[in-house]
Amino acid sequence: MKKFAAVFLAGAMICSLAACGGDKKETEAPETKATEAAKEDTEAPETDAKVEDTTAAGTESAETKAEGENSGKLIMATEAGFAPYEYTEDGSTVIGVDVDIANEIAKAMGKELEIQNMDFDSALLAVQQGKADFAAAGISVSPDREKVMDFSVEYATSRQVVVVNKAAKRVDSVDALTADTVVGVQGGTVADFYCQDDLGTKDLKQYKKFMEAAMDLKNDRIDCVIMDALPAEEMVKANDDLEILEGEVFTDKYAIAVQKGNAEMLEQINEVLQKLLDEGKIEEFTINHTTK
Repeated sequence: MKKFAAVFLAGAMICSLAACGGDKKETEAPETKATEAAKEDTEAPETDAKVEDTTAAGTESAETKAEGENSGKLIMATEAGFAPYEYTEDGSTVIGVDVDIANEIAKAMGKELEIQNMDFDSALLAVQQGKADFAAAGISVSPDREKVMDFSVEYATSRQVVVVNKAAKRVDSVDALTADTVVGVQGGTVADFYCQDDLGTKDLKQYKKFMEAAMDLKNDRIDCVIMDALPAEEMVKANDDLEILEGEVFTDKYAIAVQKGNAEMLEQINEVLQKLLDEGKIEEFTINHTTK
């Protein structure tokens, strides 16, 4: 979902979430020194249609190593507002399904995991520029993203659902979505692209955090939020005045993103992911973070 946000290669291209994850989101981590440092270099400006010039990232040599690869650390870029994939409980420590996976990857590589929490778009850009070893944030694979990043095997499937305000209920079914529906999405996610390219939404509200979208939905400023199912369930648990409509908009799959051309990192990540999938560990991680 969580979480489809895109950062494109040469020139300025428009990117409008996850887990994958969110989604995903009722909690938001404060910035740490590591986060602030990452955001100074990578944070994209928030506009209605996010446009970024990533020419420098696109022309960077595929041999460039991410900062963590030259040390004993493995740097993960994420956006910790996409429960159960990445979120916080104490206001600072990032946990979740993707973090559990990342810890297994770090263990297999004999490295210490360092998590850098930033905006979703910034996490993708950090990987492209080699400022992080990989990004895990409920990230969907798309043709545009495959042009500027490489992706692991897909490790999770998520349904895109519609969340509404119970009292207002301006949308009463998934099939009732139209171009005139005022929709909230996390900018740069698959839901964002769906609303722009398929639904043709005329009034699309793009948020950096799902928590912000939830507040606007509760205050009747938007008609609905389209997002990944698991983060949506977490959102509704924390806001009993919201509900998820029956049915789904479409199905989404998540993968881990690495810098384009970093075959060694990708191979190591895939080896761990496949082992976790074969052993049913990722399903176990997901259950652990959705039954608390």
